[in-house]
Parts: sequence; structure tokens; C-alpha cells
Amino acid sequence: MATQTSSRRSWPWASWLAVALLLLPLTLVAMPAGAITAPELRAQRSMQDLQPDMHGRNLQQQEFLKADLQGFNFSSADLRGAVFNGTDLRSSDLSGANLEDVVAFASRFDGADLRDAVLRNAMLMQSHFRDASIEGTDFSDAVLDLPEQKALCARASGTNSRTGISTRDSLACR
Repeated sequence: MATQTSSRRSWPWASWLAVALLLLPLTLVAMPAGAITAPELRAQRSMQDLQPDMHGRNLQQQEFLKADLQGFNFSSADLRGAVFNGTDLRSSDLSGANLEDVVAFASRFDGADLRDAVLRNAMLMQSHFRDASIEGTDFSDAVLDLPEQKALCARASGTNSRTGISTRDSLACR
């Protein structure tokens, strides 16, 4: 009979332990995962505060994935390290903007104003710049598709006011 009493006493404690062990993985999953979110969700949060006039704003390392930013004013904005993958920036004003270390894969800059912008070390693969204004734009060490680089060289002119680099030299035009 003593054996039955002792097993009854250990039972409630064992059930609490079993429940705690079952819930432990759920508490680990429920913890905030700040940096572990899908890029699309992070980009959506970035877009919430975005307005058509972002002149002079600090937008460093913001993500604009597949965003329609056509005609937006980013003149003199600090966009260092921003990501513009699949983004429509046609007819946008990026004049005087700092776009160093930007990643803009498959983005559209057609008709954009990039005069006196700095695009040093920018990754611009599969991006297009048809009719973009590039007078004084610094493309030093930017990665561009060869046809885009040649098209930009055909109309490159001016010197960047901040870096002192000519647009033609920054594009390695011949």
C-alpha cells in the first residue's frame, strides 16, 4: 500500500514537468525574432513611413523590394546601403543623393534625375537607366551590365561636386 501512495504523490509533479517540456519549444518560437523576418515583411515596414517627398531624409539601409517609387523625390537623401531590388524609380528625383553601397538589382531608373548623385560601390546589375540625367554622377566601382555602362558612357558628362570624380572616369569610359 505504501507503494501506491508514493506513486500518487509523484504524479502531479511529473505531469507539470511533462507540460513544461511540451511548452518549452513553443516559448522559443514565440520569442521576438527581430532580424529573422522575410525581406518582403521588412520592406513593407519600410514603406509604411514613405511619402512621395523624401528630400534630404536619412534612409540608410532601408529595403524597397518591388516597390513603386515612380516620381518620388529622394533628392539629397542619404540612401547608403539601401536595397532597391525590382523597384520602379522611373522619373524619380535622386539628384545629390548618397547612394553608396546600394543594391539595386533589376530596378528601373529610366528618366530619373541622378545628377550629382554618388553611386560608389553600388550593385546595379540588370538595372536600366534609359534617359536618366547623369551629369556629375559618381559611379566609381559600381557594378553595371556592360550594355548599360556603354549607354551611360555615351552621355556621361560633368564632375561630382562632393567627390571631384568625373562621370566619365567613374564609368571607366574610353
